[in-house]
Amino acid sequence: MPTDPFIFFNGNCREAVEYYAEVFETDRPEIDTFEENLEDIEMDLSEADSKKVMYTSLGIEGSVVMFSDAIEDDPVTFGTNVSLVITSDSIDRIRKYFQRLEADGQVLMPLKETFWSKCFGAVIDKFGVHWQFNYEPDSND
Repeated sequence: MPTDPFIFFNGNCREAVEYYAEVFETDRPEIDTFEENLEDIEMDLSEADSKKVMYTSLGIEGSVVMFSDAIEDDPVTFGTNVSLVITSDSIDRIRKYFQRLEADGQVLMPLKETFWSKCFGAVIDKFGVHWQFNYEPDSND
């Protein structure tokens, strides 16, 4: 059974997920806001919170990454506690995705050969999300 990451943002989820859709060349995501689902959720939300993203997701290299905005009463504190690992059997795709994220981000480890992979690297993107890229032949992505 796969484990799918879920990333919360402080009001800029739509911007982030649209950016990731470009980086990873995915279909444009369907985005549900809280206000579109108020009848189904039992929460009293401010007008600002009701406009935020309640749920969206992207398929990235065979995994589902889910996203949402946090509400004002429960903001997100970004840190190094979550890292998304993209494993692919294409070094070219790894390089392309990495270069896109590093353009406005911070490289933690440049793409290079390691003892476990012919191509591995890590970057923090412009939203503070930590990504690792790992080449694995025949990863079935």
